Amino acid sequence: MMKKKTVVVVFGGVSPEYEVSLMSSYSVIKAINTDKYDVIKLGITKDGQWYRFSGDVEDVLSGKWIDDDRYLTKAFIPPTRCGGIMELIDDKVTILPVDIVFPVFHGKNGEDGTIQGLCELAGLKLVGSGSAASALCMDKYRAQKLVEFEGIKITKAICYEQKPSDERLISEAKALNLPIFVKPVKGGSSIGVTKVDDYSQLPEAVKLAYEYDDVVMIEQGVIGKEVGCSVMGNNELITGRVNEIKVSVGIFDYNEKYTLANSEIIVPARIDEDTEKCIQEVGKKVFKILGCKGYARMDLFLTDEGDIVFNEANTIPGFTTVSQFPGMMKAAGMDYKDVVDKLIELGLE
Repeated sequence: MMKKKTVVVVFGGVSPEYEVSLMSSYSVIKAINTDKYDVIKLGITKDGQWYRFSGDVEDVLSGKWIDDDRYLTKAFIPPTRCGGIMELIDDKVTILPVDIVFPVFHGKNGEDGTIQGLCELAGLKLVGSGSAASALCMDKYRAQKLVEFEGIKITKAICYEQKPSDERLISEAKALNLPIFVKPVKGGSSIGVTKVDDYSQLPEAVKLAYEYDDVVMIEQGVIGKEVGCSVMGNNELITGRVNEIKVSVGIFDYNEKYTLANSEIIVPARIDEDTEKCIQEVGKKVFKILGCKGYARMDLFLTDEGDIVFNEANTIPGFTTVSQFPGMMKAAGMDYKDVVDKLIELGLE
């Protein structure tokens, strides 16, 4: 009988998307095949404290995992090659051997290459992309420019590394057609994103975006369908069915992504077979251009003229059982537990 490997699921983090991480992590932990893997739950609090959590996974979902000291021990991934994570009990350090780290973070301080770089320093295998691809994909503006260089259409946008005056902002933004979307360059779950229908609204929208990042982009809206493509693999890539996001009111923001109050995720998308194949091929091409590994969700637009336009890449997309990435894979015949199992295998390759 083969010895079980150990997977460390790391969740939480110093990020506006802390709660989203808890939801995704809960689903991942529940889905891991415990006949093949032992699971260590390693949580990071909102203020950056690391703990091994030995309690019920239901408390991860509810956020109560941090409330009971009986189930918490100081533990962390060290920036040294010790073959595992370090746990501190009664001022004594114990090394817990691990085979792979499964980071389930969204946004800053997790999805952006930070935890990936730490794992690389520690010599630990990793589910998903490494530090370079993670950092690049988190920077929406630079990712778009690199993809454009390889011949793929992107949205028309302006990037500001320093907050411009209101006069300059409005003047330069008039090169973009309304509606305009203002967003933090390095962020996720549409937090800090505003749809602008009048140029006079730009200063307040930019102010909000700067609350979440030090670089902001304003982006011309695309007339057409908003579509997604899930990509899995390292060298040989597979995709799920393409989905379509239909929003009846406002934008597909943080609230809509997790309530679908005025939105619908349609999978497969209402497009013909040839168009779907083209979107899947673009998704795989972008995955390779940006150096992704394991999995990523590509967010794109399909214009009314039939053009495929790249928007952004998510190296740790939302990962609850009803999130977009698993939903697209399920529509292609791969259930949630099989997706999680395959991702761990890809990381161990």
